[in-house]
Amino acid sequence: MKPSNSFKEIIQQHLEARAQADQLFAATFAKEGKNIDDCCTYILNTVQKSGNNGFADEEIFGMAVHYYDEDKIEVGKPVNAKVVVNHSLPADKPIKHETKQAPAAAPKPKAEKKTQFVTGSLFD
Repeated sequence: MKPSNSFKEIIQQHLEARAQADQLFAATFAKEGKNIDDCCTYILNTVQKSGNNGFADEEIFGMAVHYYDEDKIEVGKPVNAKVVVNHSLPADKPIKHETKQAPAAAPKPKAEKKTQFVTGSLFD
């Protein structure tokens, strides 16, 4: 499974911003044979190997930078994983959602229990 478009776009956006701010990284980021798909696969494999389910942004971005820094790095096989992205892209870069989630249903109010009394005579 390929990483979601939003995950790739957030990583790409971060790397591009870093390359603009850091001339040394700009040269690293421009290396031949490196691409965002392999970068994301490397990140997902690294996350999977760690056994953790949550990471700080800096950790994930650090993995992306590490992928570009290293000339000989094992990317690994594509990982079948669901990635939750807690960032949004600027309005000029809309995210293409691969799946849509249904809105959460409001909890149903509990039905009141009604007790019914029958009146009558014991002698009828």
